[in-house]
Amino acid sequence: MDKIDRRIIAHLQKDGRMPVIDLADRVGLTPTPCARRVARLEAEGIITGYSARVDQAKLGYPLTVFIFVELERQSHETLSGFERAVTRFDEVVECHLMTGTRDILLKVVTPDLTAFDRFLETQLVHIPGIRATRSSFSLRTMVQRDVLPLD
Repeated sequence: MDKIDRRIIAHLQKDGRMPVIDLADRVGLTPTPCARRVARLEAEGIITGYSARVDQAKLGYPLTVFIFVELERQSHETLSGFERAVTRFDEVVECHLMTGTRDILLKVVTPDLTAFDRFLETQLVHIPGIRATRSSFSLRTMVQRDVLPLD
């Protein structure tokens, strides 16, 4: 990746719907080589997709909960089983394998406390291999960046 690739990515992070003609102009290329570079960045898996940012509260999911999960052991089987299980839960929007005493960090969104309680009791705690969970409720998001500093 060179400086032009990084500039392409920086612009697409800010506006993934930018026409190639505008993108090419901003990074100092003509449209055809710019389009080839974008296609290469996509093929190499550097650009993994495009999406719309949404307001989760306006879509009916105002509650964000971070759940720390401690596993009984960090065996390959336990981790794989846990990962397969949580990918089936729509409430889980992020899942991270962590260092330290807490093995997994989940970011969960739900419409309300009742829905979160139902998720916890009927889905999450039934995954084999969980030793303990600790939940923390987000009061508000203070910083959220979807853009890496590439400029």
